[in-house]
Amino acid sequence: MRIFRHYAEMPAAIRGGVVALGNFDGVHLGHQTVIGTAQALARDNGVPCGVMTFEPHPRSLFSPAAAPFRLTPFRIKARLIEALGVDFLLMQHFDATFARHTAAEFVDEVLMRGLGVTHVVVGYDYVFGRGREGNVEVLQAMAAERGIGLTCIGAVSAEDGAIYSSTSVREALQGGRPQEAARLLGRPWEIEGRVEHGDQRGRLLGFPTANIELAEYLHPATGVYAVRAGIDKGGATEWWAGVANFGRRPTFDKTSELLEVHLFDTDGDLYGRHLRVSLIDYLRPECKFDGLDALKTQIQTDCAAARRFFAARQGH
Repeated sequence: MRIFRHYAEMPAAIRGGVVALGNFDGVHLGHQTVIGTAQALARDNGVPCGVMTFEPHPRSLFSPAAAPFRLTPFRIKARLIEALGVDFLLMQHFDATFARHTAAEFVDEVLMRGLGVTHVVVGYDYVFGRGREGNVEVLQAMAAERGIGLTCIGAVSAEDGAIYSSTSVREALQGGRPQEAARLLGRPWEIEGRVEHGDQRGRLLGFPTANIELAEYLHPATGVYAVRAGIDKGGATEWWAGVANFGRRPTFDKTSELLEVHLFDTDGDLYGRHLRVSLIDYLRPECKFDGLDALKTQIQTDCAAARRFFAARQGH
């Protein structure tokens, strides 16, 4: 998959294709339906298939003081979209200049002159253009006038009726329901980051942890999770079960939020490495303990609970 950062960079070889449009934060099962439809149309017509999204997310420009909300920052989103098998990804740089494009300018300058699209695929709630002035109905009229094909995908839902949406995923994660989020995403939600040096209290307690700052990621419910963590090994990823605490560490009177991951059955040095952490199950809320002995006892209990959880999953 080729990645581009501006619509003016598109080479002739990938023009004339089918393009899926959207923010695709989370690349959940609804997003995958939109992208999969674009792939099927491109395959049937023998043309390239691409995805156009934005980086940074437009909300970061319009609401810079908002709490972190991203489900899939650049690196993870690109990896997930590449795994779907598209030919190219346009991660259009989104700034104040680009935001000033009217709906008509977006269609004419970006889609037609920039990407040379023959067909676009969008979700039912797609909006575009300055002030979000364009919606699916506006795009349908503009596309028809310009000879561009348009496919709109309606709301996609699970068997229980739950709509696949980024908002629903965020609500599940903030509510301490990672398994519900995984059903909407089609996979466990994952955090990726560089392992930072901490105060090494975990090591002193006998439970060394890899510490990751969440930065722009959505902050899930604070508490303890059963996790799987992936360590990059020269192109491959080696996965380990473990337990993690996300929160402010009130026992030590900390105020900043941090993800602390303890991996089972490995003691390798992870400092400076990139770690992929999938939240699998929520074990309990974060709480303050009366001293290190009480905390150590609870960590032992958490580890045992996580091991039982993973052992039970292996039997199904």
